[in-house]
Amino acid sequence: CEQVTIIIIIINPGFVLVHFDISPASTDDPDIKQMMAGSTLRKVKSHSWKKHRHFRLLEDGLTIWYKSRWAGRGHSTFSVSDLETVRDGHQSELLLSLSEEFPSDQCFTLVFHGRRGTLDLVADTPEEAKCWVDGLRKLIHKSQTMDCKERLDQWVRDWFTKADKNKDGQMTFKEAKTLLKMMNVEMNEENALHLFTVCNLSLCVLEQHTSASLMSPLLSRDEVWKVFQDFSADGERLLVDELENFLQIEQGEREGRAQELIELYEPSEAARQQMCMSLEGFQLYLCSPHGSIFNPDHEQLHQDMKLPLSHYFISSSHNTYLTGDQLRGQSSTEAYIQALKRGCRCVELDCWDGPDGEPIVYHGHTLTSKILFRDVISTLKEYAFKTSVFPVILSLENHCGLEQQTVMAQHLKKILGEILQTSLINGQVPEQLPSPQDLRGKMLLKGKKLGGLEQRSDETITDEVSDDEDGEMERESVEDLTKDTADSNKQSKLSRELSDLVLYCKSVPFHGFEPARASGKCYEMSSFSESKVKKLTKDGKGSEMVQYNVKQLTRVYPSGMRTDSSNYNPQEMWANGCQLVALNFQTAGLEMDLNDGLFRQNGGCGFVLKPEFMRKTDSEFSPERPESRPGYRPLRLSIQVLSGQQFPKVNQKEGSIVDPLVRVELYGVPKDQSRDETSYINNNGFNPAWNETLNFVVHVPDLALVRFVVEDYDKASRNDFIGQFTLPFTSLQPGYRHVHLLSKDGTPIPHASVFVNVSISELT
Repeated sequence: CEQVTIIIIIINPGFVLVHFDISPASTDDPDIKQMMAGSTLRKVKSHSWKKHRHFRLLEDGLTIWYKSRWAGRGHSTFSVSDLETVRDGHQSELLLSLSEEFPSDQCFTLVFHGRRGTLDLVADTPEEAKCWVDGLRKLIHKSQTMDCKERLDQWVRDWFTKADKNKDGQMTFKEAKTLLKMMNVEMNEENALHLFTVCNLSLCVLEQHTSASLMSPLLSRDEVWKVFQDFSADGERLLVDELENFLQIEQGEREGRAQELIELYEPSEAARQQMCMSLEGFQLYLCSPHGSIFNPDHEQLHQDMKLPLSHYFISSSHNTYLTGDQLRGQSSTEAYIQALKRGCRCVELDCWDGPDGEPIVYHGHTLTSKILFRDVISTLKEYAFKTSVFPVILSLENHCGLEQQTVMAQHLKKILGEILQTSLINGQVPEQLPSPQDLRGKMLLKGKKLGGLEQRSDETITDEVSDDEDGEMERESVEDLTKDTADSNKQSKLSRELSDLVLYCKSVPFHGFEPARASGKCYEMSSFSESKVKKLTKDGKGSEMVQYNVKQLTRVYPSGMRTDSSNYNPQEMWANGCQLVALNFQTAGLEMDLNDGLFRQNGGCGFVLKPEFMRKTDSEFSPERPESRPGYRPLRLSIQVLSGQQFPKVNQKEGSIVDPLVRVELYGVPKDQSRDETSYINNNGFNPAWNETLNFVVHVPDLALVRFVVEDYDKASRNDFIGQFTLPFTSLQPGYRHVHLLSKDGTPIPHASVFVNVSISELT
């Protein structure tokens, strides 16, 4: 562990010198030692762009610095905490395509959190590559396993490092004032001076375990202290029965939880032995997963996974191969990896005839780049079950001729092997779809099929491609803008080999709810554009769609007019029982926040059980008339927004400080679409306080999502986004809770949170 020594010298009332020294981290480790010495690595961005850069690990043990020999003083840095993993060898499309030029044992790829692109690097020797791969993996593990106090100490060190502009290991009072602005705090000179002389000593030395005390005036939480005082008899500690009282009255916790939380979060050994909790331990508990607004029990698999597939909402991606828009964006196997990492369980493959007899995947009739079908399948095999063990559906949009359809079938069977479900479970034609549990570790092919499961046809049939009624082709697509009408009505033949691989997800045209009720098979499914679903469910007809989706799967996809790969609001589709609500995962925003929020529960496995009233064959639930269903019981949601902690800057200019406000948004059935917000706080993104209460009525709690948004208020233009967190209403924890904010990419913003008090009661 690194040690940080911070010395505060008060020279006179107008000048404070802060000196801090960071000793090297883990310098006994040979890999870390070599990384700190530095290496010249080749950064590879394309077949023609391969340039040497000097990389080294800085003394803080958490920052990677690199520059070109020709860049003068210019350099770049990134934090180890930005890294998700390190892949060694040819585990990126680019390095794989350069395998003849660069040996596998000299290559590695850095994968960042969120939507940031990967970084491909090549070392001069296998030994040097191994050093960086092993060293970075150790540092990533260390970064991911720090406890709350270690993260806080690291946060303090990071700020001091940033504030030391000339990197001389000293910080003048002028730099200290700049530090406050960097931390999103506006403070006059008198208060700033008081802050840095508060310890009232001429010399103060702080070791790592007490370095955070330098920030104690800023980090003090009056609102937490007041809650602590309400339940502490002596105002100094919470005895086990006092903590138990708080947990049951305010937090809605089960009986007997106090002792467990003291052992987990109380930093003082003496207090733990006396079975009590200090104010510091209380604050650590409130900032922990147990004090989060999201129920930590829902981070685990907790729903019944033995029901038919049609009884679940299933995380689904549209145009999964794209990293950008659907006109000129890049197609990449990395996009499939990113979607699968986020819990996606239905990916799309748009397949076309390619050169050399090899099918390709891309957005047809556009300038998007092309990737090989076989490479996509190989990627899916490797990454499909790293995040979730439950089935992955391959949604095939097939534009290939018979010959390359057969090649596709061969690749699927050869590459996937037993992973691909090619036979009926128990050899029986199903009356209802198999369950996620039945299909653990399996892939299902969604596409057209010759005949049904009851019998096999002996001839190759032709299917009429008829606008958006076709069960597989997304006729509301960019191709419609570029192809002749006559071309879209061509007949296409289907390969027997490919047809035989389709079992439980046979694509069929949708001819109406009545025919589906009369003769529809559970394994038959249709695809609908977003506008088609809205048309089918308008005028109070949502109950028919809900009932249809009890037995059969439905896939919904964005309108082809969304050429920028924007998304529609998925909540309207879920409210009508649609399971496979496909979104452009590469496009950040509200819609993906809602998708991430819904599938955050149930262990992030990509399957969420529908409410019971949407799983009954005689269901009469209508999203437009929630009060008409049996058991209707609306709830009142009251959220007291108390304070905010350590919001990031929006404008990186030195003097810019945010004016934050908090908005709470409710999404669900039409009656549950509402929002309310606090006032804004001037010039304080570090520890703003509101103490404002926002109230909502929730008509269908089982379908509602709650989204917390923090914005930087601007009276002259649109507010700037700071962070958000979205979760199911049923995953809300009552009481005093922290909402830990996420970035636009859905990645955590270190230490940024909103402190709230949540109350849920029956509507009287």
